[in-house]
Amino acid sequence: MIIYGVYIVSKSGGLIFNLDNNVPRIEHEKTFTYPLDLMLDYNPKKVSVVFNRKDGINVGHVLVAINGSQVNGATLEDGRDVKTVLETAENYPINLKFSRPKMTTNEKIFLASMFYPLFAIACQLSPEPKSSGIETLETDTFTLHCFQTLTGVKFIVISETGSSGMDILLRKIYELYSDYALKNPFYSLEMPIRCELFDNKLQALLDLVEKTGALNLEK
Repeated sequence: MIIYGVYIVSKSGGLIFNLDNNVPRIEHEKTFTYPLDLMLDYNPKKVSVVFNRKDGINVGHVLVAINGSQVNGATLEDGRDVKTVLETAENYPINLKFSRPKMTTNEKIFLASMFYPLFAIACQLSPEPKSSGIETLETDTFTLHCFQTLTGVKFIVISETGSSGMDILLRKIYELYSDYALKNPFYSLEMPIRCELFDNKLQALLDLVEKTGALNLEK
């Protein structure tokens, strides 16, 4: 069983905790000839594909290496400009490595704020009163599991598809939150959770689940 990440969203829709637990780094490496048949965006923070796709390299993928040399933002580790290297015909054939981009903290905050209204819409669309909202959202590559407490705090776990016992795991995370975050005298409600003891206990719980399965938490 693989747990990709854990998120905690406050009752007002703000992201107060996130943990990337086991996010796979999917990379695609290919040798290209001149001219490069991928359209790239040369942003100072990253070089990404904006048009065309090839051999698993899709729009949004980020350039991480050129001929084995690491790319840092829009420059190589030796200081050369990535755009200049890729637009010089004499440098071809050239080996490029792309990967899926990692989400920044700001992107995670944005997604958490987007999930909040989606959860509320699901409650309103339900034909039955007092709907629990979104509990499971399944895709072909991952499954999102959500548990909302009586106070409106949402606990979200991203796991591989087909995982069972996630409701047990969510309640165990809620117990850790109650014991180590809420009882921390330095923690204020609605604020980001910065508690080393909570982090350590949560990581130990996720490690246990990945080894033995969530259903064994009941034993």
